[in-house]
Amino acid sequence: MAKGEGLTGVQKVAVLLIALGPDKSANIFKHLKEDEIEQLTLEISNMRSISPSLKDSVMDEFYDVCLAQQYIAEGGIAYAKDLLEKALGAERAKDVIGKLTASLQVRPFEFVRKTDASQLLNFIQDEHPQTIALILSYLSSGQSSAIISALPPDKQTDVAKRIAQMDRTSPDVIKEVEKVLEQKLASLVNQDYTVVGGVDAIVEILNTVDRGTEKHIMESLEIEEPELADEIRKKMFVFEDILSLDDRSVQRVLREVDNNELAVALKGSNEEVQNLIFNNLSKRLASMIKEDMEFMGPIRMKDVEEAQQKIVNIIRKLEDSAEIIISRGGGDEIVV
Repeated sequence: MAKGEGLTGVQKVAVLLIALGPDKSANIFKHLKEDEIEQLTLEISNMRSISPSLKDSVMDEFYDVCLAQQYIAEGGIAYAKDLLEKALGAERAKDVIGKLTASLQVRPFEFVRKTDASQLLNFIQDEHPQTIALILSYLSSGQSSAIISALPPDKQTDVAKRIAQMDRTSPDVIKEVEKVLEQKLASLVNQDYTVVGGVDAIVEILNTVDRGTEKHIMESLEIEEPELADEIRKKMFVFEDILSLDDRSVQRVLREVDNNELAVALKGSNEEVQNLIFNNLSKRLASMIKEDMEFMGPIRMKDVEEAQQKIVNIIRKLEDSAEIIISRGGGDEIVV
């Protein structure tokens, strides 16, 4: 087979790995899932001979895709298309972009990702809360947090609730909202039909906004949607986020934590978190807790999560009383 058009995607990858050689292929395998490795291993073992022309064809396609991905990362689809046309010619560029847009799932509203949040706010602040929620679900958490912080308090809660409760949105609706916003911003438009919104989306936004905006939204949600508020609150500051605290804040938190609870919480945490905690304890106390962790044996993940949540609750309580500061966006930079 002289060209790679008749091969499946997996077969092309198998050819590429053979062409790259065992050392480079081994490094690539480290980043793959087990089922992907099994699939590729089977394909490679089934390939008896590969012509030089087929290797060259697959390598050229791989290079083109890598080049396109780099251009997309630098300036989006339109920018990539322009550069690829100059480098590869119109037909080849169209083919590469076509393959990538199907696999990369280019997100809607890509054309506003480089727009200043304050400018974007002027275009969308008078839109229906559901429209605002849809747009914010596709933006970066930094853009979304800046916009939601600037909305009127009553609209903040409404938009936050709609983002959290959003599941799937009709492609037609997305295209229509994109079209209107594109006309307002006079920019290029890209399409995507992925699932957006949900609790994780609003958690990421609320973790970035200033504390005042977050408190207002959460207090309002606790009245209007108590179950939703509880689900959001549980995800907002997880135990591993203790890494974002400075040593003084960590020490203040640890003064409120029961040593037995701390040992259980650390039993299920990563090495980085453990090192942070132990470095902020006296050597004697750190040694005692390490011994407790060794001798307690296997424990239920539920017990670990409960212990970690108690510590998270202490952190949030100390933040509310301004005894510690959790670094956030929205003007929470710390001056010492």
